[in-house]
Amino acid sequence: MLSQLSVKNLAVVEYLDLCFEKGMSSVTGETGSGKSVLLQALNFALGSRGDSSIVRHGKSKAEVSAVFLVDTSKKVQLFLKEFGLEDEGECVLRRVISSDGRSKSFVNGSSVALSTLRRLGEMLIDMHGQNEHQLLLRNNQQLELLDNFSRLDRQIDNLNSVVEQYKDVSNMIESLTTNHNTIIQHQELLNHQLAELVAARLNQDELDTIEANFKFYANANNLIERTSNILDKLNAESGVNNQLQGLSNDLSKAVEIDPKLTESNELLNSSQLQTQECIYELTSYLSSISIDEQTVVELEDRHSELHDLARKHNCRLTELIETKQNIKVKLTDIGVGSSSIHDLNDKKEKFEADYEANAKKITKTRAIKAIEFSKLVTDAMQLLGMPGSEFMVSLVKKDGGVHLNGSESVEFLVKTNHGQSLKPLKKIASGGELSRVSLAISVVSADSEYAPTLVFDEVDVGISGAIAEVVGRKLKELSQHYQVICITHLAQVASFGCQHLKVSKVQEDSGAKTNVQKLSNDDRILEVARILGGITITEKARKAAEEMIKKSA
Repeated sequence: MLSQLSVKNLAVVEYLDLCFEKGMSSVTGETGSGKSVLLQALNFALGSRGDSSIVRHGKSKAEVSAVFLVDTSKKVQLFLKEFGLEDEGECVLRRVISSDGRSKSFVNGSSVALSTLRRLGEMLIDMHGQNEHQLLLRNNQQLELLDNFSRLDRQIDNLNSVVEQYKDVSNMIESLTTNHNTIIQHQELLNHQLAELVAARLNQDELDTIEANFKFYANANNLIERTSNILDKLNAESGVNNQLQGLSNDLSKAVEIDPKLTESNELLNSSQLQTQECIYELTSYLSSISIDEQTVVELEDRHSELHDLARKHNCRLTELIETKQNIKVKLTDIGVGSSSIHDLNDKKEKFEADYEANAKKITKTRAIKAIEFSKLVTDAMQLLGMPGSEFMVSLVKKDGGVHLNGSESVEFLVKTNHGQSLKPLKKIASGGELSRVSLAISVVSADSEYAPTLVFDEVDVGISGAIAEVVGRKLKELSQHYQVICITHLAQVASFGCQHLKVSKVQEDSGAKTNVQKLSNDDRILEVARILGGITITEKARKAAEEMIKKSA
């Protein structure tokens, strides 16, 4: 429900800070006092477009904030959670527009797109006004109201679950069927690639060592030449080894003279022994090298074959066996996908049959409840001062197939006088008639899930007397289920409010200014008396007002 509305520098409003209560709030004031500014402020906060003309003259910007308590509205809470805007059961909408026309939108302190604010606003307040945009004019809302009145929520959820599964299966079948030729071509390519890899007789040990072997044989002659040259320099008569032996003998003799040279002698002896060991290793290495030209040619061919395969599959040479296994898995998946089309068609047929069975039950219930709903709304319209009017819920069969929410759409049809034909609700010309029809529908569907706050702007246009009292009583009944804010010119309607707000306009040096005052019980009597009797409030009018308020309580 709306708990607070704050307005700064909007049109003729310099500053307003209003608190709203549960139940029904009556808003009254003389013609031209600025009651429409309240609606303008609310609409602006809810996401309606605005331009710089709404900024109060001489001010740099206008600002509107609306605070809603949403702890009992699961629909709103889910929306806030989806956008990361939840704030412990409270929802604050804020709009700012500068004198240059730029505007900003906020929800619970976070900047949001205007479209997001507008979607949220539609969940919080439903406007029933003189040709205002209304949820009731939308076919999807009309369908939802009928289904809620028919207590079909659970059946609709089950039906839509079947529809979603049907669509998922249908999309899978379409995807597999549409891509059939592509899949076949891909399968042929994979089979060819697999055949090549199988023919290559891959062995992981070979893949791990072939690079090193190829490098060795490609450089074997160079290795022999270098190794032989090193051995010659180490092992010749004047080579390194003989030189180290001579130097070691000389140093051993010097040690006999000075023991301090012992460590140096040991290092030199170790160097000579290491050199000798190196000569043995190099000699053994040379004797192990055997160059078979046929082996070298075969190794080169094999190395080239494996490298071509690795390049073709964009992988490392050592990953060829893993690549082969991946291709096998892909081919298996393709086989499963092809064979599953038949299974998917079986599932599709089952979901279609489930849909038909559930949809028929829903259609039957809707048809029965549409008649009941139509009669109740028609009766309510008569009570609201619309003799000869009629309301009818029309069920329109959808084209064949599977549809969300069932096999028919709903349209509310209305005629407002004898001799007229039934027309869609959205084509009613009179704003006052539209408001009263909306009120009748709202009262009948009061147990349905609706926006938590309903605003009625001069719903009583063109009525008076006993009918006005009926309208007030119906609004009071509606306020048992929703928060109702009613802008009215009729004392009979205003007297039913639990809260009474009076709008007035004053002239100041800076220009006209609109004020809104929450009336005490005594002031409320005077305001109702003013509406009854005019500017001069007589004792008779005051007593009539007091009696009217007591009667409406």
